[in-house]
Amino acid sequence: MAELTGVRAVVTGATSGLGAAMTEALLRAGARVAVAARPTQRLDEAVDALRADGLAAEPLPMDVRDPASVERAADDVWRRWDGVDLVVNNAGIGMRTVNPRFLEQPQPFYEVTPEGFSDVIATNLTGYFLVARAFAPRFVKQGHGRFVNVSMNQSTMRRRGFVPYGPSRAGGDSLSAIMSEDLREHGVTVNVLLPGGATETGMIPARLPDDVRAQLLPASVMGPPIVWLASDAAADVTGERIVAKDWDAWLADFTRRKA
Repeated sequence: MAELTGVRAVVTGATSGLGAAMTEALLRAGARVAVAARPTQRLDEAVDALRADGLAAEPLPMDVRDPASVERAADDVWRRWDGVDLVVNNAGIGMRTVNPRFLEQPQPFYEVTPEGFSDVIATNLTGYFLVARAFAPRFVKQGHGRFVNVSMNQSTMRRRGFVPYGPSRAGGDSLSAIMSEDLREHGVTVNVLLPGGATETGMIPARLPDDVRAQLLPASVMGPPIVWLASDAAADVTGERIVAKDWDAWLADFTRRKA
């Protein structure tokens, strides 16, 4: 793991799943991390558990669907730390919110309710935009900063029965590419990180056949790449789409390309 002492990071959706795994990896590498999530007992418990393990976690109440909440959180952490180095857009909801049996019984898009569609888009896509919109001007003024936007396999974006989750993540990929180009001249980087397969998180139904569950990736697969993306080695890396499952191969290929 890279040494991240002095790095100030914000991770959204950080109390469980991929967000919790990335938060712990960053903390164990020496970063200071704001655990961003809705202001509930779950946020307090997550931060308390990390602090009990000697890690420099701090709570950051934030509802990514609420522009005012996002702005307040950005102001709070910026004042508290006199700047931020990394923002990880991870907060999201999955197919279970619109179809609890989405793996066994895919639901055609025309059976998804407008409310269900809007809820997923509001969190997974608009939420990424609102968080990036709040921090990007601060990064530009500061002269540096990094965004990492969490995504999923592109094949899943086209998979039967995956509306609205697929479109929300496809939109996030497009948003990330445009962010990278808009911010490149300002020294602010934007990269996409995804697990590379179904992952053992709360987005997966609890009742799964044992053979299917055995194929799930651990959330910890996100640890090595997120630590690298926060390190000095990734200072000028932007516009990349990194699959955590294939991290070693990606890094070797990237090193060859940059040689």
